[in-house]
Amino acid sequence: MVIAVNAIFLQKNLLEGYGHYANEILNRIVQSNPEHHFIFIFDRPFNKKFIFANNVTAIQVAPAARHVPAFIYWYNISAALAIKKYKPSIWIQPYGFCSLTTAIPQLLVVHDLAFKQAKKEISWHQQWFYQYFTPKFLKKATNIITVSNYSKHAIEEAYPFTKDHVKVIPGAARVEFKPINWEEKEQIKEAYAEGFEYFICVGGISPRKNLMNVLKAFSLFKKWHKSNMKLVFAGRLAWNYQEILEKLKTYKYKDDVVLTGYLTDELLQKLTAAAYASLYMSNYEGFGLPIVEAMQAGVPVIAGNNSGMPEVGGNAALYADSLNPEKIAEQMQLLYKDEKLREIIINKGFQRAETFNWDITAALFWKEIVATVKVS
Repeated sequence: MVIAVNAIFLQKNLLEGYGHYANEILNRIVQSNPEHHFIFIFDRPFNKKFIFANNVTAIQVAPAARHVPAFIYWYNISAALAIKKYKPSIWIQPYGFCSLTTAIPQLLVVHDLAFKQAKKEISWHQQWFYQYFTPKFLKKATNIITVSNYSKHAIEEAYPFTKDHVKVIPGAARVEFKPINWEEKEQIKEAYAEGFEYFICVGGISPRKNLMNVLKAFSLFKKWHKSNMKLVFAGRLAWNYQEILEKLKTYKYKDDVVLTGYLTDELLQKLTAAAYASLYMSNYEGFGLPIVEAMQAGVPVIAGNNSGMPEVGGNAALYADSLNPEKIAEQMQLLYKDEKLREIIINKGFQRAETFNWDITAALFWKEIVATVKVS
């Protein structure tokens, strides 16, 4: 069988949620199925680390699909034409978009409907693109995968024609996220937090991650405790990041806030594992990989009580209204004052993280590949 794969998010040092999900699954599927031939389609120069085995052929197809006109052209014309000669049995689309012109059966992954739930947090042209094309993508796809029951219900409610047609295949923590020893923790704290304990927020600096309310909560926490605790934002400057940078110029505790920029996987893993606690207060998430990764690293999590995050964290995290800085600060204070509770949350987190497993995820994904080919 020849399997075409949209690989445009597999870019070295640029992997985030969608990219990590695709990377972990595809790596396992390619290596577990050496009898099948995979065609990885990139839209720009690619790194050989993503050519997981000898049964992968990589092709580069222009233009780089990173804005609306290029999306439309790449999916429907250039990429669709480029793969025809390989005669694939299926085209895997891991990033929410698919081709509307190809006759090849497509397996579509839609992580969430953030464009409906967080309308003010993406640009107007992307908003238009998602609103107009998402129902078309969902109708065109042979089969649909999402990452949580929350996202499944959101998709089926918004687009009733998808009911009973969406399969849930969740992500997991990368194996490299694990506890580190005391000496390593001290080295990380010295390098990033002046030797002090810190809360960590993992994710790109953008309105969707709700960092303004995290800053307000941190102000309250500092006011209540006068501690040396730091706040570390671990992620790249993403869309519309200027507001938070402007806020930091006059922020009372700006000397206690650290912006790391994009980190290598190894650094992010260590920075997560050395944290006092992880704050994940996004306004909307279909899943939220950093929640599971912090748990697996032995770090207690305080998450937003919205969208798919409670489904991921279960009873192994503390929750707060992400729009209420005082409630967030109260949970930060609770962990800070009650070490016994913190230890309980850490232990529950280890158990919760074990319920998510990339090998199981990849096996389920392969099952959907086979089902998609059979349907066609």
